[in-house]
Amino acid sequence: MAYPNLQAFIHQLESAGELIRIKAYVDPVLEITEVTDRISKSGGGGKALLFENTGYDFPVLMNAYGSERRMCMALGVSKLDDITADIESLFSLLTAPKQGILDKLSMLPKLSQFASWMPKVKKGRGACQEVVMANPDLGALPIIKCWPADGGRFITLPIIHTKDPNTGIRNVGMYRMQEFDGQMTGMHWHRHKVSARHFAEYTKLGKRMPVAVALGGDPAYAYSATAPLPENVDEYMLAGFLRKKNVELVRCITQPELEVPADADFIIEGYVDPTEELIWEGPFGDHTGYYSLPDWYPRFHVTAITHRKNAVYPATIVGIPPQEDAWLGKATERIFLAPIKMTLAPEIVDMDMPVEGVFHNLVIAKIQKDYPGQGQKVMNAMWGAGQMMFNKILVLTDGPTPLSDYRSLAQYIFRHCNVATDVVFSAGPMDVLDHSCSALGFGGKMCIDGTSKGPEEADARFQWAKPLVGTAPYGSWLHQDFDDVKGVNESLLALDIPCLIVSVKKRRPNHIRELHAQISADSRAEAIRMILYVEDTVNPQDLGVALWRFCNNLDPKRDQYLNQRPVDGGKLFACLGLDGTIKTPSLDGFSRDWPNIIVADDATIAAVDAKWASLGLGDFIASPSLRFKDQLYGSDAAVNVH
Repeated sequence: MAYPNLQAFIHQLESAGELIRIKAYVDPVLEITEVTDRISKSGGGGKALLFENTGYDFPVLMNAYGSERRMCMALGVSKLDDITADIESLFSLLTAPKQGILDKLSMLPKLSQFASWMPKVKKGRGACQEVVMANPDLGALPIIKCWPADGGRFITLPIIHTKDPNTGIRNVGMYRMQEFDGQMTGMHWHRHKVSARHFAEYTKLGKRMPVAVALGGDPAYAYSATAPLPENVDEYMLAGFLRKKNVELVRCITQPELEVPADADFIIEGYVDPTEELIWEGPFGDHTGYYSLPDWYPRFHVTAITHRKNAVYPATIVGIPPQEDAWLGKATERIFLAPIKMTLAPEIVDMDMPVEGVFHNLVIAKIQKDYPGQGQKVMNAMWGAGQMMFNKILVLTDGPTPLSDYRSLAQYIFRHCNVATDVVFSAGPMDVLDHSCSALGFGGKMCIDGTSKGPEEADARFQWAKPLVGTAPYGSWLHQDFDDVKGVNESLLALDIPCLIVSVKKRRPNHIRELHAQISADSRAEAIRMILYVEDTVNPQDLGVALWRFCNNLDPKRDQYLNQRPVDGGKLFACLGLDGTIKTPSLDGFSRDWPNIIVADDATIAAVDAKWASLGLGDFIASPSLRFKDQLYGSDAAVNVH
């Protein structure tokens, strides 16, 4: 369904019991984040929050996309898979053989409907331009500061419009914007982004680059700005498809080359000058759960700010998962499953991105396997496709188990994966937020092929895992033999999953490599096929947190240690160790700065504790940050460990 404006979506949320209005004063600096973090992690994503008293003229909407139900409401569907079905139906109609004139004529209504979803520029001004600030000032907006080590206040849900200067093709993306003063922000577009390529073209031409930023409007706009569309596919075509109504656009006032949604709440117009010096932007508490560290980015200069009457300022926070962005990612997982199946890898049956993998770190795909090597074929296809090129760990299965049943899924994968032959390591482009890479934006990848193997793929030299029943208590053994082992999670063994999670206090170069060699050389380890190592500050019993930290800190190609040795019967035993600990210059020769995890400061936690009863949010909820305080390395955005 199409929402005529953001206020209509808010009304729908409130009618459905999915929104809470907060009338007590909450400071946009740190406090809004702390309240939202508590609610978003309270179970099921909590509720959307409308902060009506922020010290500014505009209320702040948070956590609007923060649950499956609200994500479905934002996109006008009962369940996200409905969109997948719509796309599959449309593709099937367009690609089916047409035998005669009647078959072709039968397509006309659908094609007419498709045309009605295309964006349309209308004359005159839109509701987004009802109020034009005489003196545009970002200081009039309730821009939030999210986390204590952030470089400042950030606009976190900006829908950013640019055009290719040569072709005039529009791009709509979402990149955070750090406010530096009332008329300037940073423009944080990464080198892989389309807007960054537009900027490169303007740089060649020596011309200023017009930029327009929309906030609010139909919630489908913000989702479409985050969607991994192919280049030159208009994001507002996707928005029109999702809302089953075209997006009406109006021309900007001071940057008339650009068009923006007529129903947006705010429009910030301006330009980026490629001849200017870049500005030092960041740090920022990012969606990985770690700070992205500062770097040089272009300056965005504001030339106009307009807004609708009774505008609402939309914002989001990202940080340690789960957060609101997990549901934006889930929508992408479901919506883009159909195009991936139809155009890239038709054998893909389903796909899942666990929240612990923060989108790009961990992807699980189920395939219909018909021939040997098909897993590697899918691996290569996915790593070569759009934003899937940033994927770090790809897990493949072909079993009957639903991907949401992680326990049964892990059992199936370990039954069909020889860690010596069915785990493939590669290297390629990585998200610039991946701090584990030795080089910015380039690092290792790993594919775990847990599909069933025919005789062509099986390697008879290797012994499959011994039964886990009756195995030694690994915790007591490892603690007794290795004083650097601080914790052992052996709970997976009881579930018939031959994997350990071990926390280690690293003290010397090659520590994890040597430790893994010692463990896997012991005959008591012959039931184990994989050991995940995390740093000593991580509790390995907290499986979700341990996997989140592990996935972030691992460069698979660099940090893998495969040990093989003969065992009884002339077979080979293999155990794969993966080092998901922090990497430092002194112990690992790691030359890049390592970021800290994102945790609220004590003063903000205390302030929200004190005002909780006045917020109308029900029973007291303690700060989620308290769970992670002992995992910090100091209070700065960068880790001070050498």
